[in-house]
Amino acid sequence: MASVKSLDERAALVGADPEKFFMPIPSDLRYNWVRAWLQAIDQTEMRELVVDAWCMVVPKRVAADYLGDRP
Repeated sequence: MASVKSLDERAALVGADPEKFFMPIPSDLRYNWVRAWLQAIDQTEMRELVVDAWCMVVPKRVAADYLGDRP
């Protein structure tokens, strides 16, 4: 599962590319998650989705250090 910033973003992602993304199961709708068909996503896109989701949950400084955005 990938993470999105808002429920509106999740709906837009699923609506824009339903061959790749679909809604989570009902019990997971409370989280900002979206599901993906793994066979439809290449390694580069998967890495980007995972890093983006990770950056949303770690401290900003940790994400900045990883991404090379140090002040």
